[in-house]
Amino acid sequence: MELQKYLFLLTEYGIQKNLIEKADQTYIINQFLMLYGVDEFALDETEKQRLRREEYELVTLLDTLTDEAVSRGLIEDTITERDLFDTKLMGILTDRPSEIIARFQEAYQNSPEAATDYYYAFSQDTNYIRRDRIRKDRKWKADSPYGELDITINLSKPEKDPKAIAAAKNAVKSSYPACQLCMENEGYAGRLDHPARQNLRIIPMQIQGAEWGFQYSPYVYYNEHCIVFNGQHVPMKIEKATFAKLFDFIKVFPHYFLGSNADLPIVGGSILSHDHFQGGNYTFAMAKAPMEERFIVKGFEDVEMGIVKWPLSVLRLRGQNADRLIELGAHILDKWRSYTDETAFLYAETDGELHNTITPIARKVGDTYELDLALRNNITTEEHPLGVFHPHAQWHNIKKENIGLIEVMGLAVLPARLKEELELLGEYLVNGKEIASNEKIRKHAEWAESFRGTYDFMEENVKGILEKEVGIVFTHVLEDAGVFKCTEEGREAFRRFIEVL
Repeated sequence: MELQKYLFLLTEYGIQKNLIEKADQTYIINQFLMLYGVDEFALDETEKQRLRREEYELVTLLDTLTDEAVSRGLIEDTITERDLFDTKLMGILTDRPSEIIARFQEAYQNSPEAATDYYYAFSQDTNYIRRDRIRKDRKWKADSPYGELDITINLSKPEKDPKAIAAAKNAVKSSYPACQLCMENEGYAGRLDHPARQNLRIIPMQIQGAEWGFQYSPYVYYNEHCIVFNGQHVPMKIEKATFAKLFDFIKVFPHYFLGSNADLPIVGGSILSHDHFQGGNYTFAMAKAPMEERFIVKGFEDVEMGIVKWPLSVLRLRGQNADRLIELGAHILDKWRSYTDETAFLYAETDGELHNTITPIARKVGDTYELDLALRNNITTEEHPLGVFHPHAQWHNIKKENIGLIEVMGLAVLPARLKEELELLGEYLVNGKEIASNEKIRKHAEWAESFRGTYDFMEENVKGILEKEVGIVFTHVLEDAGVFKCTEEGREAFRRFIEVL
């Protein structure tokens, strides 16, 4: 009876959120029963009316129904198998792609904002974006000389379950879908080494005459964090056409920004094998940063260009005509790819390996288009084996991972381990304990000692102090990633590059 009750409540949730119609309810209940191998449903109308008056969170319904699947031996009690199963439940509640596309297009007739509002709410209501997990992320703002930075400790991405890792090793290998960004993920049941996507619905787009897809990120690092991806499984490439693709999207959704990770390892994103962009409805610190020095490039007198006051080396192009920004962007990219300045330790290539690329971000501000070009270089040395323009070793206790598009714009995505480590570190600082004596936080000892004498640590202030100090580290990390440093010498080197344009 408990199973029937929760299955009924899940269909009621679907009706409330406009995922299904009242006329679909019996059909959907029968689909659910089939999942559990049950062929009986005996709730009477009085009980149904009573249940309709009760309020349940979606996560409570899904947890209870997934517990039931475990108790019936349908799945193992691991995070991975539970996620696969509850996505299967939500997939039954999620309408076919053609229906969602039609509703999106209908909303777009009102405005681009109405369309994305509908689709973003839908992506949360289907549990594709797991709101309960996103709420666990720890977020705060941090002051810096460059503006207010965003910091997040990412807790919404589930940790890999050891049992699931072992099971995945023994499972039959599959190359379908080719990666997590392929169109073929839509409606896919998932497996132990690939997430279920029965509740994913993709909005098709035409970008530069080709089929692309638009969806939201299930991890939502910022408001309306979306992914725009090539319909074909082709690798990332920064070229003139990249800038044209970004503006194709901006013209359809002018309230969103869109950017691309660079196309080289170390300075690129985590998925270089599939051409894609990330965007959303959020204004990052970099977008708010002013231009501190302006230049005119011959032949592009109609385009405003300047160095952005930002720790990474960013050129901002502004103008009414997006095509002119694309042309100048391509000219800058072409010059940067082959640019070497030994005095600034910038080499276009060593031993045949290319090092220079760009992280581009496009947006529209009022009636003006903007294209930000962050100049990147992925050279390594013995002293900096992970990259000269990568977080240096002294900051690896906080941030060791690549500085991708999201970090470039001013949002630190920090590993989940830091939640526990910072709490423990705070306790040691308040109680005056030796940090190096605890293996879990030993890596933070040198960093913590550098500011320990600056503060009077108490239980009520230690969290804020550590958040402030983490923000300072992230500022240094971004400065490390800048190819031209924010010093007079660095600005001189930046001007030398601008002269070759």
